[in-house]
Amino acid sequence: MVTDKEVEAIGQTLVDPQQPLQARFRALFTLRGLGGPGAITWISRAFGDDSALLKHELAYCLGQMQDSRAIPVLLDVLRDTRQEPMVRHEAGEALGAIGNPDVLEVLKQYSTDPVIEVAETCQLAVQRLEWLQQHSGEPAVAGPYQSVDPAPPAEERDVGRLREVLLDEARPLFDRYRAMFALRDAGGEEAALALAEGLRSGSALFRHEIGYVLGQLQHEAAVPQLTATLARQAESPMVRHECAEALGAIARPACLAALRAYSADPERVVRESCEVALDMYEYETGSAFQYADGLEQLRAPPS
Repeated sequence: MVTDKEVEAIGQTLVDPQQPLQARFRALFTLRGLGGPGAITWISRAFGDDSALLKHELAYCLGQMQDSRAIPVLLDVLRDTRQEPMVRHEAGEALGAIGNPDVLEVLKQYSTDPVIEVAETCQLAVQRLEWLQQHSGEPAVAGPYQSVDPAPPAEERDVGRLREVLLDEARPLFDRYRAMFALRDAGGEEAALALAEGLRSGSALFRHEIGYVLGQLQHEAAVPQLTATLARQAESPMVRHECAEALGAIARPACLAALRAYSADPERVVRESCEVALDMYEYETGSAFQYADGLEQLRAPPS
């Protein structure tokens, strides 16, 4: 049983800018796992922070929790043009992830946003919600990953055909995303390499999602392409950030070298992503039971 005091203590760590970013991330993912109105309130409070990376993850976690009580704050973030594009984009994606059709009209409105990443995200979110409405009577198929994705995986299982759809820029973005998630679910080296080709394809939003998916897949075959994309200074920071976090999740020695090399990058969101990814690398290669260890840390006896 988790007490309100414990939720508050974890929330205080999240909103405290004096805390190391790694500790704040672990607090955030702890709150995501706990769920409930208290967790949503604390996560919502942190949107006043000056770290775009942290705010992006706040929105992501609120979407993954699939709790409609998070909708008002996510709408505020989506509408706030002072927020960084990667934060607004993630708020739009989170609104789609929650799955409540009440937000359809707002998402349609922002599907023509002047910020292309926001517009494309809202278009995908609209299509996801419409797809859910069309398939409302069908049982939900649980994939191998415990995530709520911006598009359902395609029914196609052939990796070669999925690769063709993924890389075909003439196809609708929703179809390419469906191929992306089907490739992730297929797993293996061939799928990882097909996905990695997507790091040179399409919009920044598409490439950033490829980075995210490769982090979930955790296949070392993609390490060279992820490293090359992280190193590409002309690439969008939101793409480079996802590549850094993917390298932290894959957690091979070559990943460590790349993350250390860019941990002082002039782009704040990139260097902060490397900082968080190094912490994830440590978790993946260590003996800790779970990454979201905020409750564990709170309850640990004083040393």
